[in-house]
Amino acid sequence: MFSNFEFYTPQFLWLLVLIPLFVIWKFLTNKKDKAILKITSLKGFSAETSWVTKLEPLLYVLRLLALSAIIVALARPRNVSISKKTKTNRGIDIVMAIDVSASMLAKDLKPNRLEALKRVATDFTNRRPNDRIGIVVYAGESFTQTPITSDKSIVKRTISEIKWGQLEGGTAIGMGLGSAVNRLKESKAKSKVIILLTDGVNNAGFVDPKTATELAKGNNIKVYTIGIGTNGMAPFPYARDPRTGQISFRNQQVEIDEDLLKFVAKETDGRYFRATNNNKLKAIYDEIDKLEKTKIEEFKYYNYTEQFRFWVFLAGIFLLLEFILKNTIFKSFI
Repeated sequence: MFSNFEFYTPQFLWLLVLIPLFVIWKFLTNKKDKAILKITSLKGFSAETSWVTKLEPLLYVLRLLALSAIIVALARPRNVSISKKTKTNRGIDIVMAIDVSASMLAKDLKPNRLEALKRVATDFTNRRPNDRIGIVVYAGESFTQTPITSDKSIVKRTISEIKWGQLEGGTAIGMGLGSAVNRLKESKAKSKVIILLTDGVNNAGFVDPKTATELAKGNNIKVYTIGIGTNGMAPFPYARDPRTGQISFRNQQVEIDEDLLKFVAKETDGRYFRATNNNKLKAIYDEIDKLEKTKIEEFKYYNYTEQFRFWVFLAGIFLLLEFILKNTIFKSFI
């Protein structure tokens, strides 16, 4: 109720401490203010007391109320209404470069690497309302699945539709990174970021990953690299039944070119992460979300409605009422 109420000069409220002191002073000096007639006997005098006599202290009460109202007025009571306006500075443009090679079907993450990534990437997209996001997929070659856009429904639909088998086999990390750089090099965003995810080594494509790294560095693009896959052995797809489409799995050694991924991240002022399970993959995207924040400025506008006039008016009413009573009903006491 009082959340939007304040006193501009609340130090004046300390003067209210004087009010009880005045009451005490009045009580102690009340008899001295009245004329005293001493007689030897009260016999023959009526003992009746007039109601006017009993109400005479009302004059002093009105004066104290007037003083209290003036003190409150000096404290400048006022209502404050606050309106807010947010301004989002030019946001971040992000491209997620996603490996869709056959090894992304490995089941060391549940239900497999690709599906685990899609869930985390969708959640990450939901948390970036002020940024533009694009999707690049790559295997033996690469292409832009969705250009950078602020329409998150398009981005999430694209992520949900990513599947293995769209591209020829292999892992062309250089081409995936190069395609992502091409999506961002003309961007006017304050910050440009690539999240490059792979589960293997560069073994295809005609673009050297180090050349693509230099392009990213030259365009002030920061690259966060993620190696996805457990340490040691993992169940990889190795054959597909042509009649049923059933995929067979067998344990194979997980091989990720971490040196290359660390190089790309270091050269572009990014960071390298290793996702060995679902929880770590989610934690990595959470960390990137914290590292890359869009600056949002909030402006507050204050509108003040002064209330001191009411208290001045109230003090005037009390003083006027005291003056009228003093010169009418209580005139004989003055």
